[in-house]
Amino acid sequence: MKVLIDQELNSNNKLLKPDMTLKSSRELYVVYLQAKFRQLFEHDVNSISPIIKSVRAGFVQSFSERLINNPNRKILIGISGASASGKSTICKTIHDVSDKLDLPISIISTDNYFKDISGLIKKFGNFDNLRDNGYDIDSPEGFQLDILKNDLEDISMGNNILTPKYLPNGTGVSIPKAIPVQSRKIIIVEGTAALYIKDLFDINIFIETNEEKRKERFLSRAVSERNQDLENALKHWEYIINAGKKYITPSINSTDIILDGDSDLEYFAQILEYLHTITNNFKK
Repeated sequence: MKVLIDQELNSNNKLLKPDMTLKSSRELYVVYLQAKFRQLFEHDVNSISPIIKSVRAGFVQSFSERLINNPNRKILIGISGASASGKSTICKTIHDVSDKLDLPISIISTDNYFKDISGLIKKFGNFDNLRDNGYDIDSPEGFQLDILKNDLEDISMGNNILTPKYLPNGTGVSIPKAIPVQSRKIIIVEGTAALYIKDLFDINIFIETNEEKRKERFLSRAVSERNQDLENALKHWEYIINAGKKYITPSINSTDIILDGDSDLEYFAQILEYLHTITNNFKK
């Protein structure tokens, strides 16, 4: 990927910076981007460990039309996938690269839109008992989807928002309007709930990782980071597998891009740098 980046930086055939107020300039810019995306896809296919597993037919064209016809609207990207597939890790890489290159990106975690279930947890004693009595936290009913949708509509129109904050300490407490999020050019929305409102997104990305690798990650995280005993962690893993088959797996074929959640993160960071280069490297 570094080869492509260097080629772009050292090219003598750069595009003049387009005037995005003119439709003709936007159309020319989109043709340029389409060529660069094809170059990226071809390079990835031939790489040692490709990260792009598939791209929906017609996606590049439909996204191009969106850029031409509605250039001022913020770009909303939904990143979803099964538990322990690598969503948060990939988003951390995006955050780190964004800081390094000063990219106009904000990231929202849909985990903060879980409903407040503190009353139910008190009633059943703890979250595990609540789960064992049939509470399905990963279902659409487990999220504040109306608030999430309203927040995304607001931020896509350029308004800064305050998202809820769900406390991951077993209490089930959700604090309303607790996390400030700026409306930047690109808004990334990460988490399971992105699957339930994806009609709002310009790009839907699904992170796919094989079940064995996901189980290894989940159990390691549960035991070392959350102080769960192995027996309970395995029990919760069984819940996650069933919830995934019910809510997550069916959506994979309707996403725009499927990425390998077990890919080289350094390589993924280079892809982000390449995207930054092609969208900012114009004739002076």
